[in-house]
Parts: sequence; C-alpha cells; structure tokens
Amino acid sequence: MEIDNKYSARFIVVTGVFITCLIVSNIVAVKIIRVAGLNLPAAIVIFPISYIFGDILTEVYGYRTARKVIWLGFLCNLFAVLAMWLGGLLPSAPFWGNQDAYQTILGYTPRLLVASFAGYLLGEFTNSFVLAKMKIASRGRWLWTRTIGSTLVGQLLDSGVFILIAFSGTMGWGALGTMVVTHWLVKTGYEALATPFTYMIVGYLKKKEGIDTYDYKTNFNPLLVFPFSLLSRRKASEQ
Repeated sequence: MEIDNKYSARFIVVTGVFITCLIVSNIVAVKIIRVAGLNLPAAIVIFPISYIFGDILTEVYGYRTARKVIWLGFLCNLFAVLAMWLGGLLPSAPFWGNQDAYQTILGYTPRLLVASFAGYLLGEFTNSFVLAKMKIASRGRWLWTRTIGSTLVGQLLDSGVFILIAFSGTMGWGALGTMVVTHWLVKTGYEALATPFTYMIVGYLKKKEGIDTYDYKTNFNPLLVFPFSLLSRRKASEQ
C-alpha cells in the first residue's frame, strides 16, 4: 500500500478528498439554495466535508502534515480559478452561445476571490491548530470535543472573514451578522452530525497507518512549509 517512503496510499486518498471538496464547493457556491427557510450557498453540502477531512489529517498525521495539505489545497484551488478565468478569456466558437452563462457560473470577481482565499486559509489553519492543541491538552481523549471545538472556531473565522470581505457595503451590519451566524451554525451542525463518520475514518487510519501523532514540539507557524515537499521523497527539515 505504500506509495513512497513517507506517504501511504490512504494519506493520498484523504488529501485528494480534501482538495476535491474545496475546489468543487467553490464552483457550486454560486447557486443559492433554500433549506428549512434559510438561503444558503449550495457549497454548504460539500464544503464542511473539507473541514471533516482536515480534522482527520491533523488528528492522525499531525499539524505539520496538515499544513502541507492546506497549502497544497490553496495552490490547487488557485490553479483551478486561473484555468476557469483563462477559459472565459479565450474567444468562443461562432456556434457556441453560452459565454454569459459561463461567466455567471465560473467567473469570479477579485473581491470574492480575496474573500474566499482569506477565509479558507484563516479558517483551516485555525481549525488544525485548535485541534492539535486540544489533543495535547486532552491527552488524546474525547475526539468529539476536538473535532467540534476546532470547527466552532475555524468555521466562525472562515464564515466571518468571507462574508465580511465579500458583502460589506452591500447590506446592513445586522444582515451581515445574521448571515455569518447562520452559516457558522449550519456548518458546525454538519460537523457534529458527521462525528460517527469521523470516528470511523480516524480509527481505521490510526490502525492501518500505525500512527497517532501528537504535535508536542511542532512549530505552528503556518508559513513554515514548502507545499511541493508533500510529493517529495525527502524528509522535510521542519522545526
């Protein structure tokens, strides 16, 4: 099952799911759905899964490894955005009349991009940091407190930063606050409901990988990483 001397096939699958959820959620977020009387982006179905797998990465492989995946996810998402932007710039075939539809679904304004990227990085790194610290404090017990507790903090920052940057000036502060709280509670509730699934995956990976990482001596600086080292066979000389 081992792909190289450091990362297993199981780790690659978890990383792939994490990044796929991130990119897909940014694409489908353009659609607004209505659930239980609430207006929410369609990404609400997919994006919380990235937090679940972010928790799994930190719980099993540790913050240092999760940090690499978070940055790799950022770069992959940036590449996807650039590819869609380039596709919109290229001239359409004479018989293809869907340019406006393409721009509506796949076009991004600079403000929304900044909001999305800032919310993602702040939320994911905070989520991973809180979970790693709670694991040390609890000595590895009560996994559910870590997954839900870290999500409460990470998703609050993610939703708050994204909504404030994306929509400030377009609506009143009361409406902005309501939107932040609604998104935060729905995403956190999603995580809580998925707790049995998280336990199952974490238990399976710890058993198969033979590891249970504690970040006792980890430097938690989110910038202390070269993302492409994720695919390297050489061991990173991190602090």
